[in-house]
Amino acid sequence: MGLGQNSAMVAYPEAEQRIVKLTPLAEALAAIDALARPVGPREADIGDARGRVLAADARAPAMRPAFAVALHDGWAVKSAETLDAGSYAPAVLSVLPQRLDFGQPLPPGADAVAPLDTVVVRGAQAEALAPVAPGDGVLVAGRDAEADLPLRLAGERLRATDLALLSVAGISRVTISEPRIRLVRAHTGSAVIAAGYGWIAESLTAAGAVVIPDAGDEIHPDHLTAAFHHESSDAILVLGGTGSGTADKSVIALAKAGRVSFHGVGLIPGETAAFGAVGERTVLLLPGRFDAALAAWCALGRHWLSKLAGADEEEWISMAKLARKVTSPLGMAEVVPVRCRGGSAEPLASGYLSHAALARADGWILVPPESEGYPPGASVAVRMLP
Repeated sequence: MGLGQNSAMVAYPEAEQRIVKLTPLAEALAAIDALARPVGPREADIGDARGRVLAADARAPAMRPAFAVALHDGWAVKSAETLDAGSYAPAVLSVLPQRLDFGQPLPPGADAVAPLDTVVVRGAQAEALAPVAPGDGVLVAGRDAEADLPLRLAGERLRATDLALLSVAGISRVTISEPRIRLVRAHTGSAVIAAGYGWIAESLTAAGAVVIPDAGDEIHPDHLTAAFHHESSDAILVLGGTGSGTADKSVIALAKAGRVSFHGVGLIPGETAAFGAVGERTVLLLPGRFDAALAAWCALGRHWLSKLAGADEEEWISMAKLARKVTSPLGMAEVVPVRCRGGSAEPLASGYLSHAALARADGWILVPPESEGYPPGASVAVRMLP
């Protein structure tokens, strides 16, 4: 069954939820690309925009600085009068220099700011003890930013550093793309589901989404259907209920409400993840088991959310050498947690990822389906854990 056929019709008997095939990871990502669209832009105060993706360039409203200012504390001088200055042959300055603090404008006639200890003032006379060149100690007009200069581009995520710099540039509001994700549990009563729910909520928020949570008392036989039609959300994420257990009905509920693009992915762990849509809203369904949910989020969920946010930035990775070999089954992609020290990455688990292994991990690597693993010393791309 090809992806197109799988996307159009994934059906289940009324009381049975089964995985018909494992969709290769590349095809699953292509299915997400085909359905997930960037959400509409909105304006936000700069203080509320950390971690959000820009929907429009953030441009400097005016030249900064507007005029030449002191780059450090010192004395405003005419540099030509200091050319031959030295500690044993001070140069007499024609006028008393003005003392400046960082950021203060240069007075007329001055073209440099001499360090405080290089000028001596005695009564009505001042002497330079060292030469300064034109422009030394000066932040010229427009050096920080020209008017209308793009400081951050559409598709880029706003960091804490960006917020500070945009604020200094006089920008108080930005246009962002902020997906509103309805986050719902398939069922309650499980400590694992509860922990996973809190973790995925934090991960969504950190990645720039607004989480619309459910509540325990909202879990009822039709709560998934209600979540799929939640009018205030841009997309839905369901945690749990993707397997073949007696209580697993998440994918059946999605098939009834909309369409299922795939159920089952060639990913270890995380094989039972599913994806589809109800109308224009895309729906990602993650396994309830914590390690499987984490792997599916790393391999599929981050990509889905980036599409919704319109992010075009490259994912941050670091390269490391494997401390020991990794073995993986051919034909399956695999998420492997690693612990990084001194440029070396130690694989901590494969297949089932224990809580202890995940707690020790700094990041993860992806073994592609066409590989049977990596030998010791292989260079691997390490991605950060959420």
